[in-house]
Amino acid sequence: MSRKSLLALPITKEFITKVGGDYAYNLIKICEKKGNKITDEEIGKRLKNLKITEIRTMLNRLHYRGIAQYQKTRNNKTGWYSYTWDIKTHRIAELILEEQAQEISRLERTLEFEKNYVFFGCKLFCEAVPFEIAAEYNFLCPRCGKKMSTVDNKKRLKNIKKQIETINIELKTVGKNI
Repeated sequence: MSRKSLLALPITKEFITKVGGDYAYNLIKICEKKGNKITDEEIGKRLKNLKITEIRTMLNRLHYRGIAQYQKTRNNKTGWYSYTWDIKTHRIAELILEEQAQEISRLERTLEFEKNYVFFGCKLFCEAVPFEIAAEYNFLCPRCGKKMSTVDNKKRLKNIKKQIETINIELKTVGKNI
């Protein structure tokens, strides 16, 4: 899978936006389109609706996660530093894999918990609680005070399994980029 196909995945766009901010995905697309190192000023010319400080903030957020790397050069005449940036798409794939592995682990723990406990809830569906907690409240909902009865959590178990399956499919797709 090529870099472009990694950037085309919805999970990648969501991840980059979460890490770098609302325009980070567009920023990365600009850097990738250029193909080689690009200055923050060049990015600013293409993202006209953003100030250069906002662009630098995004680049620094991406740099913190190892997605963006820079090279600093000094202009001998002015004494000012110039930064040229490069995007490491393989690092995006690594970070997504890491994050999704943690999410699968969390979902698997939730699945085990859901399988091993009987849940109770009220008619208003305020919240389903395990038997032990329902018993502490005398089977009255802690939020609304209505009587609680057993809840069939097969649908929730099915949804959790589907989420795990979906993430595993995404992981296979993203994993091809490393």
